[in-house]
Amino acid sequence: MREPRSALRRSSPLLGGLAGLVLLAGCTVGPDYERPQMELPTRWSAPAAPIDTVAGNPTVEVSRVRPDWWRTFQDPVLTGLVERALAANEDIVLAAARVAEARANLNYSQAERLPSLGAEASASRVRGSGDLTSPTVDRTLNDFRLAAVLSYEVDLWGRLARANESARAALLSTEAARDAVRLAVASDTALAYFNLRALDEQLAVAQRTVKSRSESLDLQQAQFDAGAVTELELRQAQAELAAAQAQVPQLRRTRDEQVTALGVLLGSSPRAIVEDTMPRGLDIDQLPVPVLRPELEPGTLLERRPDIRDAEQQLRSANAEIGVARAAYFPTLSLSALLGLESLELDRLLGGGNGTWQLLGNSAAPLFDFGRTEANVRGAEARREQAQSAYRGTVRTAFKEVTDAVAAEEATAERLEAEMRQVQTRRDTLRLARRRYDAGYSSYLDVLDAQRTLFQSELDRVEAQRQRLAATVDLYKALGGGWSSDPQ
Repeated sequence: MREPRSALRRSSPLLGGLAGLVLLAGCTVGPDYERPQMELPTRWSAPAAPIDTVAGNPTVEVSRVRPDWWRTFQDPVLTGLVERALAANEDIVLAAARVAEARANLNYSQAERLPSLGAEASASRVRGSGDLTSPTVDRTLNDFRLAAVLSYEVDLWGRLARANESARAALLSTEAARDAVRLAVASDTALAYFNLRALDEQLAVAQRTVKSRSESLDLQQAQFDAGAVTELELRQAQAELAAAQAQVPQLRRTRDEQVTALGVLLGSSPRAIVEDTMPRGLDIDQLPVPVLRPELEPGTLLERRPDIRDAEQQLRSANAEIGVARAAYFPTLSLSALLGLESLELDRLLGGGNGTWQLLGNSAAPLFDFGRTEANVRGAEARREQAQSAYRGTVRTAFKEVTDAVAAEEATAERLEAEMRQVQTRRDTLRLARRRYDAGYSSYLDVLDAQRTLFQSELDRVEAQRQRLAATVDLYKALGGGWSSDPQ
């Protein structure tokens, strides 16, 4: 009975030491992450009620920000273009590659926390000194060894845990950055498509105006030849026709530039950018405008916006790096074990009785490093401050963009309504001017002036429709576009 108690007493220090290592391994130096506190609004400013116009774009009320928000415009061509861009855009391909790199870094960091097992094979031939051996003994010695080696670093101070935390946050950051790129590409594609449809309509307006003014000029030329109108009226009609004709090549050039820009967003090949035609769907005045009424608490923006999630994960990663740097103040402990075969002769290596094993513990502690560790810690703390400032700035910008987008949605809807009324008024003015001219009550200059103002009003009306659609896209983008609910 005494021997077990004696063995237990002899093993107590070893058990106590192992228990102490387990407790130490649970220690993690460095600050735990806490989200920076910011004063957030309790509610959004209420947008105006949707404006239903007879001649303008129809409106569709939307209460949920869908991940595929571009479908709410109900244009199959737009949907196809956006989904094509999301599949092939080079910026998205680059962002996906960065995610793959961050995931590989995380896998490496996780593997660092686990033991490593390797194989070792060695062969040596040594001749000893004559002063150390008997002259009758062969001083040449062979040594052959084949073994498995197990190595493990005990994470006493949480350095590896903090490194793993940093790598995980870096992965989440790159995934959020990828979502931000996807949202930007979808938004840019929708805006480019709306720009293209607006330019198509403005070019059609200009071409109709050229045709109308050309017919009017022919009539004026005939009347001038008959002496019914003055040369001033004829020259003014020629000038107005030339002004409309000058708009056509400018609008055509801008439209063609928009087509190639859209091709780049779609990830088209150089040949496709040059040779392919861009599909068209609904006319710009047929596109329904989603009027957003999102039922979202302002605080949810912190989770919905991919740029905010990106900034927060960068802050979390920088915070964890402080623990990695501080762990350098403390000792490290590495354990290794060897199990294998060893023999003086190669042909007896696999024989019985040649087994060998070895256990090794190695600890290293810093004594004096001339301030290297302190400098690393201060650098990590400074990078955390930078990331914290960037996070706060991103949150402020996000709430500003939502507020501005809500205001823009209301303002553009009111402007479109006013532009529609103005176009109708200009058309009535032109009709009355023609009637007065035909009745002999006014000169043709009044007709020309009415044509000029109507032409500009029609161009402005198309631009107002484009701005209203763009304001809706901006609001979708400001609210996060629904990407936070996408599977990773």
